[in-house]
Amino acid sequence: METGLQKSKDFAGVDWACRATWNSSAKNTFWCLVGCATGDFATIYWFQVFSPTTAPYIVVPLAMLNGLGTSIALETIILRKQLGLVGALKTAFGMSLISMLGMELAMNLTDFALVGEVALRWWSIPPSLLMGFLAPWPYNYWRLKKYGKACH
Repeated sequence: METGLQKSKDFAGVDWACRATWNSSAKNTFWCLVGCATGDFATIYWFQVFSPTTAPYIVVPLAMLNGLGTSIALETIILRKQLGLVGALKTAFGMSLISMLGMELAMNLTDFALVGEVALRWWSIPPSLLMGFLAPWPYNYWRLKKYGKACH
């Protein structure tokens, strides 16, 4: 008879019960969230204040692109002392775009679902951040466990 723990090791070819990997992937995901949310929310806020009638199909992709940019910039700054500028840039550009795009999309969809438009409200930010964290976290765990590659 198979136990729940044995089943957790079978899905997608990794052991899903490793607490150390969950902790490490949570830290990586958190730093990704800080970088992505900074650019994403700043862009949405800018349009909200200075051009509130801009269509969501313009604002959301720009917010996501800026979120990717600030995430890469933050990673480069963090790693620059350890790896030098070139090494830090290579590492930053080698981060998982799947993880970052999933995070960005989850944040924007959550905000839109709560607010009903592309705009930030003080009460929509915490749930958007939570969903932005939770969406890529299992993928980041899997990538770290299976390939030894962290998103940050």
